[in-house]
Formats: sequence, structure tokens, C-alpha cells
Amino acid sequence: MFEQIDCPEAQRLVEAGAQLVDVRGPDEFARGALPGAQNIPVQVMAQQAGQLEEHKPVVLYCASGARSTQAQMLLQQLGFPEVYNLGSIQKYYTC
Repeated sequence: MFEQIDCPEAQRLVEAGAQLVDVRGPDEFARGALPGAQNIPVQVMAQQAGQLEEHKPVVLYCASGARSTQAQMLLQQLGFPEVYNLGSIQKYYTC
């Protein structure tokens, strides 16, 4: 249920219209983020989940995969049906 997806799958989802969300802090986001990503830090995800479209897939990432796993669990608890965890931002560059 909380398995990470691989880079090609994440790219396919984003190309098909999934929302790409960086759950790291604003400072980390400012130092470098994936193209098209929006920043919703995991610490404020519950309060800011309304920025996301609930019925559009969501692809999450962070620095190591721990925070994106937390965000995935939270969004699923909030009723988001399609939430995917890329894990580490570095995985994206393995494609």
C-alpha cells in the first residue's frame, strides 16, 4: 500500500496529468525541485491538502522517502484515491 514507485512510472503519471508534490521544507525546495512540482511541506500537508485536486493522481517526493511516505498516508486518510510515492528526489534522475 505504501510502496514507492520507480522513476519511469512517476514520469508517466506526471505526463498524464498527475500532480507532482515536493513535501520537503521551503528551503530545500528553493535549492532545487523537480520541474512542475509544487511545494507542500509534510508538516502542513493536512492544512494545505485543499490545494490539491482530490480526484487527480498525486506523486509525492522528498529527500529520502520518509516524509513522502508520511504525506502519502495522510492524503490517503483524507480520501485521496490515487497517491503515489516516488521517494527520494534523486530517484527521478535515474531515468
